[in-house]
Amino acid sequence: MAGRWIETWEPEDETFWREKGERVARRNLWFSVLSEHIGFSIWTLWSVMVLFMGPEYGIDPAGKFFLISTATLVGALVRVPYTFAVARFGGRNWTIFSAVSLLVPTLAAFWVMEPGTSYATFVAVAALTGIGGGNFASSMTNINAFFPLRKKGWALGLNAGGGNIGVPVVQLVGLLVIGTLGALHPRIVLGVYIPLIVLAAVCAALYMDNLRPVKNDTGAALEAVRDPHTWIMSVLYIGTFGSFIGYSFAFGLVLQTQFGRTPLQAASLTFVGPLLGSLIRPVGGRLADRYGGARITLATFAAMAAATGVVIQASGNASLPVFLTGFTALFVLTGLGNGSTYKMIPGIFHAKALARGLDAEAAAAHGRRLSGAAMGLIGAVGALGGLAINLAFRQSFQATGTGTAAFWSFLAFYGVCFTLTWAVYLRRPAPVPTRAQFGYAEV
Repeated sequence: MAGRWIETWEPEDETFWREKGERVARRNLWFSVLSEHIGFSIWTLWSVMVLFMGPEYGIDPAGKFFLISTATLVGALVRVPYTFAVARFGGRNWTIFSAVSLLVPTLAAFWVMEPGTSYATFVAVAALTGIGGGNFASSMTNINAFFPLRKKGWALGLNAGGGNIGVPVVQLVGLLVIGTLGALHPRIVLGVYIPLIVLAAVCAALYMDNLRPVKNDTGAALEAVRDPHTWIMSVLYIGTFGSFIGYSFAFGLVLQTQFGRTPLQAASLTFVGPLLGSLIRPVGGRLADRYGGARITLATFAAMAAATGVVIQASGNASLPVFLTGFTALFVLTGLGNGSTYKMIPGIFHAKALARGLDAEAAAAHGRRLSGAAMGLIGAVGALGGLAINLAFRQSFQATGTGTAAFWSFLAFYGVCFTLTWAVYLRRPAPVPTRAQFGYAEV
């Protein structure tokens, strides 16, 4: 079945979905999760590598924050072309290619990871790992096409959550290496991932499909760019996913720099927050399916502001237990918000289509068309939030020696996101038509 293409795909047709579609969609979902999982691990690889970089590497904390910022930036930028690659080459074909390409940064890191390597070389190799961030965009665009609107919250949440788990997994691998062999063997972490990358590519080739009906639509892309809701959702996704990926990159380095943790101590704590945030992302999608994405997103931003307040107090008082409690809560809440915001995207475009008078089938098709185009842009802009977080930490530590100033800026931004969610999607009378007006759950 090599090179297979599915010629007809009608997930909104309940008979088609029950008899054939669900089985095929779920199979593609599981192997998409595997590939995206490995992509996230490679993207966040330098959150682990910096823990191995002792004084003999000659790189200060600001330099380490810049390394992880470089990976974050490239990962955000490549999400845009990765989004459109699915329609151009096919979801299966692109998953194979994107998985195999992860060998490049992994082998490069294996080659250079030793004292004496120039800082410029480390920056270049860290930039290469950014291609792992693109896997998210192509994977989400692909899975969005496989599932009907009523299942998207769960499917996209599971796909993204399974991918996000790649962050704590690579950190756990780093912990095992540091805990058993010490901080002098970073290449073992890299050696673990080389066969896993090959496995992901082989599984994609054997078990995934291309959808012929999915085509690049320049008109949809331009319409999505012009639609203000694409940019509003981008801002909200900066608050949720940008926080998740930014904190995931920076957490271990913050523990080392501000609280004086050793590499082993930092690694033993770093993975917990990203793991919980990843596991709960499908729950955020499921809650959004049931109660409305905007409601869950609003509550999430309120709770994130409260958790940030706890972290600010703990940072000022140098209380590690309270700091860890607040930071872990932030990870959990970003996971919930990731699921709910991505659920909102197809719902918004579907609601607007219904408000224009399109019938149910045409509105569903219109929603898939525009949401697929918008997701790549929203994902890319959201990931830039991770860059902003890493740069904010870098500046805060350079200026004051702590991350407190950075956390104050994050608190202010969560307040903006809360206000924006309420004003655009929940204020009554609603400025934007909600799908509840047409017999569906709200956006």
